[in-house]
Amino acid sequence: MKKFSHTTSDGKVNMVSILKKEPSFRTAVAYGEVLLNRETFLVLRRNALKKGDVLTIAKIAGIQAAKITSGLIPLCHNILISRIDIAIKLNVKKSLVEITSFTETNAATGIEMEALTAVSVAALTVYDM
Repeated sequence: MKKFSHTTSDGKVNMVSILKKEPSFRTAVAYGEVLLNRETFLVLRRNALKKGDVLTIAKIAGIQAAKITSGLIPLCHNILISRIDIAIKLNVKKSLVEITSFTETNAATGIEMEALTAVSVAALTVYDM
């Protein structure tokens, strides 16, 4: 059986040590979609929702979430985020909000969790608003 990195040999939870790993340039891209009913999508497209500018708020929420990923995901290392960008596009044909996050770091571990967290929270924000 393959050994999992976040468990000890006896199956106990373990945070992986990155002490001996050299920092390197790392990037990650994550993508998510929010499917809306047509009426809601058209109101969003006109930026006419009562709660305000949904897409801008979702972008800010995603960026903030990426910055606190290690506080949200157990055993996730706290790393310096060198860059995070979130692109939000409206897919008119499918009534979708498409969210893509781009993250960069120079660290001893990856930045995938930050990219995924950014997209997840941005999508949740779109839905909430």
